[in-house]
Amino acid sequence: MSQKQSKKDVFETIAWGLFFVWWGITEMIALPDGSGAIGIGLILLGLNAARSESGIRTSSFSTTLGILALVFGGLELAAPLLNLPYEINTFAVLLLVLGGIVLWHGLAGIRNQEMGESR
Repeated sequence: MSQKQSKKDVFETIAWGLFFVWWGITEMIALPDGSGAIGIGLILLGLNAARSESGIRTSSFSTTLGILALVFGGLELAAPLLNLPYEINTFAVLLLVLGGIVLWHGLAGIRNQEMGESR
């Protein structure tokens, strides 16, 4: 196993450990809505920052999930302050955005393969 793969495995293990510890904290302590998602977003973005600093390729999927978790948590935290006359189903909106991003990457991959074959 290469040194980069070993570091990558250590980083992922630490991130999973932080994920479960944070999840346990959010279950035990009544935190404001959105705090859990913000913590998860920070863990995912921290994982990719550690990968980048170590010269390991980052994951665009976990980076996207981290950003979406931060946005979701921020919207949940801001909802009482905004006093909107309607409720925004932020989770559903973020699922739609994430699905769109995954589809976009999939379709771009197909297009790139087709262009490579036509040359």
